[in-house]
Amino acid sequence: MNAHYHSLNDELRRRFDCKVYKLALSGGMTCPNRDGTLDTRGCIFCSAGGSGEFAAAGGSVAEQIERAKALVAPKAKNAKYIAYFQSYTNTYAPVERLRCLFEQALAAPDVVTLSVATRPDCLPPEVVALLAELNRRKPVWVELGLQTIHEKTARFIRRGYDDACFSAAVRKLKQNGLEVIVHLILGLPGETEEQMLQSVEAVAHCGADGVKLQLLHVLKNTDLALLYEQGAFETLTREQYIALVAKCVEHLPSDMTVHRLTGDGAKKDLIAPLWSADKKQVLNGLNRYLDEHDIVQGRAFR
Repeated sequence: MNAHYHSLNDELRRRFDCKVYKLALSGGMTCPNRDGTLDTRGCIFCSAGGSGEFAAAGGSVAEQIERAKALVAPKAKNAKYIAYFQSYTNTYAPVERLRCLFEQALAAPDVVTLSVATRPDCLPPEVVALLAELNRRKPVWVELGLQTIHEKTARFIRRGYDDACFSAAVRKLKQNGLEVIVHLILGLPGETEEQMLQSVEAVAHCGADGVKLQLLHVLKNTDLALLYEQGAFETLTREQYIALVAKCVEHLPSDMTVHRLTGDGAKKDLIAPLWSADKKQVLNGLNRYLDEHDIVQGRAFR
């Protein structure tokens, strides 16, 4: 058990009494920020792969699951799996298509959870009803990309919906018995540490079950990369990021599951910060910092 925060690994072992691995899958969808409904350019930081570079794309869901399982097979002895629909917006399709995709994933006997990454503005009633129905068979998690609560930043990154839309989506999902995980990006251009912690505080009180803290990555072929190359902003240093994450942990309720404390963009596309490419080293440095400063999740939660 992690002494400093309630990790996803600890939570999964508590629930399933074994190691559980996440299998990144693709449902072959797009996004209203890309198909012209809201915009055609995507969010300013989003890669061409819709943040799904690690997904086992191509073929049926069953085929993707088998390919993804093969990647972790050497270390996944007697393991279970999470079917994670990661790329783009995974509720942005007719409900009949979503049912087909999600039921294929849940049909695998060693898949114990379905996790669906989507947007708060892409959860019509019929889709929420489907997810709630599937949740009665196996746990269903819905991952929402909030990134920030600050509207000025949200417009800058072309998020495409307001905070009220996010809050309504969380309420709707929770009313239907679904688990909610919220994504935040730390280091967005123009945001101060105080603003980032305000976003963390908002997530801490929104009713979500889990959180993913993501370091801002600058990836090739994004509008963010153009701004970075023009010197419009700087990314966080390793030391800044570790100290910031430690403060975030203290502001989260003690029972919230921490799904991620950093992230690793595809190395072939990563422009900055290059130190983030060594995820193991970053996590080791973070754990040392938490030890040295006696950080405990929930200490600053109000």
